[in-house]
Amino acid sequence: MAMTKWAGGKLLQDKTIVVTGCASGIGWETARLVKKLGGDVLGIDVHKTEDHVDELYIADLGDRMSIKALVNALPSGIDGIANIAGLPPTAPAEKVLAVNLVGLKFFTHAMIGKLNDGASIVNLASLAGFGWPETVSTTKAAENLSFEDIADFVGKHDVSSKGGRSYFFSKEALIVWTLQNRWTWRDRNIRMNAVSPGPVDTPILKDFIETLGARAEEDMKTMDRPGHAEDIAPVVAFLLSDMTHWIRGTNIPVDGGMSSHILANMHQL
Repeated sequence: MAMTKWAGGKLLQDKTIVVTGCASGIGWETARLVKKLGGDVLGIDVHKTEDHVDELYIADLGDRMSIKALVNALPSGIDGIANIAGLPPTAPAEKVLAVNLVGLKFFTHAMIGKLNDGASIVNLASLAGFGWPETVSTTKAAENLSFEDIADFVGKHDVSSKGGRSYFFSKEALIVWTLQNRWTWRDRNIRMNAVSPGPVDTPILKDFIETLGARAEEDMKTMDRPGHAEDIAPVVAFLLSDMTHWIRGTNIPVDGGMSSHILANMHQL
């Protein structure tokens, strides 16, 4: 299909983009940038905000009924979804999985019928999901995880809040889900990709340091600085644009080189 021309130098001109988690952090910055690049923002959050949104929808993305009501309220003709809303590792494990994985997937699947052909879905994963190849068996067990089964799953697979494991697993599984859906909606030219930030200086950075302790301190020493929302949002916006129709099922690290550093050490490069 023909790509929309980059009109007026604005990458997202006349596009309607759903941004979850729009009230703070990377979601707030993504909404701001989408507006700057010519798009309209349908913002979703549990908190109220009037910043950089054309319409705001209050919803709990960890609750099935809230998501169903949200999808019913949202219009059709959407050009992109930025799945950015998420909970930190200090939150209860069941809630982390409900929002960061099960709710995200449930919302996205429910929205496919409201997306335009050629739309883009961008999932905010994390450097925390780097170890996904070692957890594939657990990830496969979670492929059809429902809201009702989350508590049992946490206990059975030891995906608790201890050491931030629930958060790490939610991001590992999200990366895998992105890879699995590289061609799911290819007949409509709808693509899905992920962005994996390293430690980012947002209101929840302290939650990561609190949970991960010495590991987080070591990572911070290795990095030249923590990331900023302004480092992440442009990559999300790029993937939402018509310049990326042939990027599919990709996870892009935006982490100051941390994933490359880990790989280089693993392979003694």
